[in-house]
Amino acid sequence: MGHNLFHLDLSLTEKVIRTLAVYLALAVLLRLAGKRDLAQLNSFDLVVMLLLSNVVQNAVIGNDNSLVGGLIGATVLVAVNAVIVRASAASPPLARLFEGKETRLVNDGKYDDRALRHEGLRRADLDAAMKRQGAGDVSEVQEASLGTGGAVVVVLKPEAAPASKADVAALAAAIKRLEKKLGQ
Repeated sequence: MGHNLFHLDLSLTEKVIRTLAVYLALAVLLRLAGKRDLAQLNSFDLVVMLLLSNVVQNAVIGNDNSLVGGLIGATVLVAVNAVIVRASAASPPLARLFEGKETRLVNDGKYDDRALRHEGLRRADLDAAMKRQGAGDVSEVQEASLGTGGAVVVVLKPEAAPASKADVAALAAAIKRLEKKLGQ
C-alpha cells in the first residue's frame, strides 16, 4: 500500500511539464471563451467546468495515482497561479494579456448589442445585474461595463442615483435655512 502512496510512476520533470502545459492550455481556452464564464456561470457552464476538471485530470497526473504525484501536481498549479496573479498585478500589459480589458455594454442608457454578442451575454443577464445595482431599467444607466474578472459594473445617471448622505445633509441644511428665513 505504501508503494502506491509514495512511488511516482512519472518523473518529477514530466509531472511539472504536464501540469504547466494543462494550466496554460486551460488559461488560453478560458480566455478565449470570454469573461462571462468567470462571473456568471449558468448551469451549462457549471457542467462544462466540472467535466473539464475531470477531462484534464489524466493529462496532469498521467498514469500516476500516487499521493505524492497528486500533491506535486497541486503544488505546481497553485505556485504557477500565484506567480501569474502577482505578475499580472505588477504589470498592466501582462494583466491585459491574461485578463483582457473591460467591455462597455451600456452607454448613456442604450445597450451595445455588438458588445453583448461578443461577450456571450443576453440583455436579460445584463438587466438582472443592473437591477442588483439599483437601476430600474437600462434608461437609468449612464454606463455598464463587464470588468476583466467578469463582474458587471454599473454607473447610474445622476438623476437615477440614490441620494447620498451628503445629499440628505445638504437638503436638511437648506430646509433649516428656509425655516430660519421664514421665522424672521
